[in-house]
Amino acid sequence: MRLYRPISATFLATWLLLPGALAGQARPRARDLGVPFTAPTGPLNAITDVAGVEVGQVTLISGEGKLVIGQGPVRTGVTAVFPRGRSNPDPVFAAWWPLNGNGEMTGTTWLEESGFLWGPVTITNTLSVGLVRDAVIAWALGQHYSDFDFALPVTAETWDGPLNDIDGFHVTRADAFRALDGARGGAVAEGNVGGGTGMVCYDFKGGIGTASRRLPANEGGYTVGVLVQCNNGYRDRLTIAGAPVGQEIPDLMPCYSLPSQSSTVREYGPCSPTRSELPVAGRGHELGSIIIVIATDAPLLPTQLKRLAKRAALALGRTGGTGGDTSGDIFLAFSTANPGAAAADSGTRTVLMWPNSRIDPLFEAVIGATEEATINAMVAAETMTGADGFTVYALPHDRLQAVLKKYGRQLTTHH
Repeated sequence: MRLYRPISATFLATWLLLPGALAGQARPRARDLGVPFTAPTGPLNAITDVAGVEVGQVTLISGEGKLVIGQGPVRTGVTAVFPRGRSNPDPVFAAWWPLNGNGEMTGTTWLEESGFLWGPVTITNTLSVGLVRDAVIAWALGQHYSDFDFALPVTAETWDGPLNDIDGFHVTRADAFRALDGARGGAVAEGNVGGGTGMVCYDFKGGIGTASRRLPANEGGYTVGVLVQCNNGYRDRLTIAGAPVGQEIPDLMPCYSLPSQSSTVREYGPCSPTRSELPVAGRGHELGSIIIVIATDAPLLPTQLKRLAKRAALALGRTGGTGGDTSGDIFLAFSTANPGAAAADSGTRTVLMWPNSRIDPLFEAVIGATEEATINAMVAAETMTGADGFTVYALPHDRLQAVLKKYGRQLTTHH
């Protein structure tokens, strides 16, 4: 396993400021391992394949050993997604939809009412939502934006408590500012980065993942990009490309190497070389959440974008998610088409709309890109040890490939 030494949070936040900071990392992506995703993608296979979209991330990793609230260990961060880039506050048509609402996404009341998303979507840990939301407002004021809608920004969360000293409130306004100021196009870092730093996905290390789909010209030629913060699911339900990967890899379960008062001890227990089976018995409900952000350049209205957001649930089901009672599975979709549609003047606006009769390929693109982004998050993530020695193991690439081969799902050539 990889044990994280004490590292300067400021150093890591600066190093991981740009979304492409890990573009040269050795960790492969799902397609590199032969996971049979074959649909055409944009050049980066990322949400930033949608023209104008920019992503910024700040990662905070410091300390190890016993949890001391307010001191650490720290395993958290912030991810920001700008629909039109950080220098362009022009609102976009958008919609949101909760598969299960045991989570938070601020600003959705006005988003639902107006049909517009102003500014970035930010994602962090559960107890930092308020701070990051307020930081977006302060940042926008500093940019001298005049549109009042920025007072209701969209900030979402998933819980990173087992790995991170979440009660210590380690994310600061300065961290949020760095994520916002660092937003760029290009490659997007995945795995243990940004808001996904301390997340767990199907009992493997999770975090940030992204993917895209490019439709052929006869279906509009549009691009759909997805970014997920994956922190959901039980191991025994994990399915990749139709193969029961979670059941075939029942060991490497999260565990504690130090005594802990955390409620997750009842779920996972102590680390032991003899403990190798799934602790299925007695687990009553799904713990965890996933935030899914969908971008497209297709000219869609808010009602159509809500339909896209709903389709993300089908991808979640493909990987083994159930939207359990204590899970926060919240999805948002926006379109970068129709610039100026929210302009505050007295004139009428003319907008374009893709017909509903031709929307099915966009549904398929959302499902495929969301599924791939979720797997990319796990493939990119590395084993992490955090508070009280809580260790979450990376999805082992060689064993994943062996399972895919066993079930006839591995591709011999990669795309």
